[in-house]
Amino acid sequence: MTSKPSFYPNVPTSKKICVAWLLPVAWFYWQPALSEFAQLFPKTTVFTGLFPGFAKGIEGKLQVEVVGKFRVIEINKDDSSYGDNFTYLSPRIINHLFSLKPQVIFASSFGVWTILALLFKPLFWWRVIIAYEGSSPGVDYRNSALRLLIRRLMIWISDACVTNSHAGSDYLIEILKAKKDRVFVQPYEIPDERTLPSSSEVQETPVTRKRPVFLFVGHVIPRKGLPLLLEACAILQTRGYESYTLQVVGDGSQQQELESFCKEHHLSDRVQWLGRIPFDQIRTYFDHADVFVFPTLEDTWGVVTLEAMLLGKPILCSKGAGTSELVVDGENGYVFTPDDPDKLADLMQKFLDEPNLISAMGDRSKQIMSQYTPTAAAQCLAKITELVMLK
Repeated sequence: MTSKPSFYPNVPTSKKICVAWLLPVAWFYWQPALSEFAQLFPKTTVFTGLFPGFAKGIEGKLQVEVVGKFRVIEINKDDSSYGDNFTYLSPRIINHLFSLKPQVIFASSFGVWTILALLFKPLFWWRVIIAYEGSSPGVDYRNSALRLLIRRLMIWISDACVTNSHAGSDYLIEILKAKKDRVFVQPYEIPDERTLPSSSEVQETPVTRKRPVFLFVGHVIPRKGLPLLLEACAILQTRGYESYTLQVVGDGSQQQELESFCKEHHLSDRVQWLGRIPFDQIRTYFDHADVFVFPTLEDTWGVVTLEAMLLGKPILCSKGAGTSELVVDGENGYVFTPDDPDKLADLMQKFLDEPNLISAMGDRSKQIMSQYTPTAAAQCLAKITELVMLK
């Protein structure tokens, strides 16, 4: 059996190219695309500071090595944003790279490991590609002249950049002065339905629900915008809408405060607090929901929105999420600003008044996600890999 030809002439075949991925945390949402990428480039190793384990179905398809310890040091805490943090990662990553001898390195964002890869790049002729998840105020540091200077220098030294979103591309090109022909937009943090167990595999505690069921999944912290959603529910109550359910999957520092809000506004009978759910059980709650709501104030991407779309749910998504770019307003859901509870109440009311929208928009979500698969992401990453090998 012959190997597939390279995308470009005069470069080694993919089976010979050694690739390293440097990820502070190898979250589940990285794994589908990277496992597909590893099928194209078998000599791929993922180095990470924290590994939560393999998602269902990914076991054995990806080489992962944990290097040192992962630690986040808070510099300036801000619960309504990502805050100002420093992520410590072990400098011993260099020893692992010396041993592996990669030709291409994908490095996540502008952290310590990316800096080290770029510093040693001239010595070992590595091609370094910066993977920037997406743009948001808490991670762009547009008001920090020093950070922007460092990032612009890193962009200048790197060989290419890839980002999930057009907002990320705009930041890289307009703010960090990356060359347009070296910036690639491709959603690579993409869910795979095969990694989400079907409902029949998970035992769910019976919960009484009134339809439609609106679903929120995420940390119950200020940045995720849950107060906005509950305010919208309170507004719906003043309009006489009480026959629906809001399920909240997740926990966090704001939960007690928000449960009190629900009691004060007589929402407790339709807001259900389900707590934190293991990743391999989350599909059950998507399957039993009708509409997914993501009211985040700030998320560079927001894979949970794509999981809901993949499973055929209409989406109400804040403009604060990078994944709002995949919500076609009026087709598979609606996009709203995260400071307008009246607008969100209006959008929720649409599904209460016109329940037929749920199935139609859910079908459109699945159609949109058919374009954004782990295979499509891997193929784009492969093309970028072979492109930088031409340099």
